[in-house]
Amino acid sequence: MPEPTTPTREQVEAAASAIVDAFAATDGDRYFAAFSPDATFVFHTEPARLDDRAAYERLWAEWLEGGWRVVSCTSTDRHVQAFPGGAVFTHTVDTSVETADGGDAYRERETIVFRADATGLVAVHEHLSPLPAAGDPAAA
Repeated sequence: MPEPTTPTREQVEAAASAIVDAFAATDGDRYFAAFSPDATFVFHTEPARLDDRAAYERLWAEWLEGGWRVVSCTSTDRHVQAFPGGAVFTHTVDTSVETADGGDAYRERETIVFRADATGLVAVHEHLSPLPAAGDPAAA
């Protein structure tokens, strides 16, 4: 069995950028295509882990039905940790959304775990957490 390949930083950043760009466009088809069907999702805004892509797709559909859409999403402070067979990508993400109740904005930390397969990189886990405000001891 051949050794798993280690993705390059550029490959990981391109895969992460594709996810961010699709999210920023509220393009669910393109966004979810970047995730494995068995991907898991942990969002601080949700009461429980989403155990597969289908669960997140259902939640996304509920958001859309409620008038939600992404206005902008930018990625900064990127960090890549590649290893044989995959990579961990972390960054700060600034997101603005519109909802039926108006607009909202978030600054969060995000981790995306990628698995390398024959077609490239596929996301297998996403985790969002709030970014502590400057001066907050948790920000240190």
